[in-house]
Amino acid sequence: MLTIDADAHVLETEQTWESMDGADKKYRPKLVGSTDGDSKDEYWLVDGTLRLKSGNVGRNTPQASREMRDVAARIKHMDELGVDIQVLYPTLFLIPLTPRPEAELALCRSYNRWLATLWKREKERLRWAAVVPLMSMDQALAEARFAKENGACAIFMRGTEGDRLLSDPYFFPVYEEASRLDIAIGVHAANGSATLYNYYKCESVGFSKFKLNCVGGFHSMVMDRIPDRFPKLRIGFLEISAEWLPYTYTDLSKRFRIKGKELSRDFLKQDRIFVACETTDDIPYIVSKLGDDNIVIGSDYAHADSATELLALHNLSADPRLTPELAKKIVCDNAKALYGL
Repeated sequence: MLTIDADAHVLETEQTWESMDGADKKYRPKLVGSTDGDSKDEYWLVDGTLRLKSGNVGRNTPQASREMRDVAARIKHMDELGVDIQVLYPTLFLIPLTPRPEAELALCRSYNRWLATLWKREKERLRWAAVVPLMSMDQALAEARFAKENGACAIFMRGTEGDRLLSDPYFFPVYEEASRLDIAIGVHAANGSATLYNYYKCESVGFSKFKLNCVGGFHSMVMDRIPDRFPKLRIGFLEISAEWLPYTYTDLSKRFRIKGKELSRDFLKQDRIFVACETTDDIPYIVSKLGDDNIVIGSDYAHADSATELLALHNLSADPRLTPELAKKIVCDNAKALYGL
């Protein structure tokens, strides 16, 4: 059985920015060590602001693998974990990095070329989500086209982008292009709003900052009927578990009825929306409420937070609560459908 890790990560290194030249070179992030002699923290200096590099690092993964310095090491570790395909998401881009469109473009462009190089080494095993410069829409669409030609199967988006909801018409060109290119929109636990990011600056964990805004993004896309506007669009919501789905369905159903409409129990299938579960979720209950065609799973490989589980695919396949048929759907069939693999 094919196994697909729907949410794995890469940790950016100096190699990520090697394609920055010409006018882009001045935006190249610099690696900076801590000024505290007792600290081993590292930071990226990005457009004049320090961003912690060493905070969410999965030390149970080989460094050469999580940083993609050795692609063969990554593939070897995937084999050990029983994973056939990983869909790679970024790390640094989980937060807002710059208010300047030209800097955002330079960062995205270099990242995408790095991932394209990695994909060319292992086309059958490594797929990826493109990071597109949403402040420059024409360039965002151009990056989406480059990414599709170089192994990307999704466009990465955060739960909030700038100060816009995901259902904002501003993003319609991205959804239209993703539909045309036959690649998914991968909404990952992350925050692209400097306003919200700074508002939650004192939060000790990323629950409100990174996860709840994605649930809100899901709600707005369903409520504002983005799937109807783009009938070929596939959307994934990743690293926010799936326990919230029954609650959100109930809330949406009430709001639809106020408008004189009904939201079907299989709306996830109808709307081509997929959600990544975690093994700690009550998966049988979620499936009983919303069906089993749109649940996927990821390991959060390379990170070390509440969503990380290196053996997530193995553990789910061995879960006695699930039938073999349901487990196969989650670790294989549904992820193939989401990413068009």
